[in-house]
Amino acid sequence: MAGQFEIFTDAESKVRFRLLAADGTVLAISTAFDDKRQAADGIMAVRECAGTGLIREARSNPWTGQRASKSAAPPPRRHRRHLPAV
Repeated sequence: MAGQFEIFTDAESKVRFRLLAADGTVLAISTAFDDKRQAADGIMAVRECAGTGLIREARSNPWTGQRASKSAAPPPRRHRRHLPAV
């Protein structure tokens, strides 16, 4: 069985979706949408770009938006190499 998308209403009465693996493991949870139509559009956008999306390493902490070490100097700017989608 393939994974699936599940639409649900969160505690703030906003509509979200989650991507579930075949075994039911939650792989991703969306941002909040105002209605089911917007959530369905979000699912379509994920379906469209997931197979071709590039992988890149984030250089900052995704939870705080800050670098892991404030004392470290940023690396010199170079051409960024994108990894192929898997």
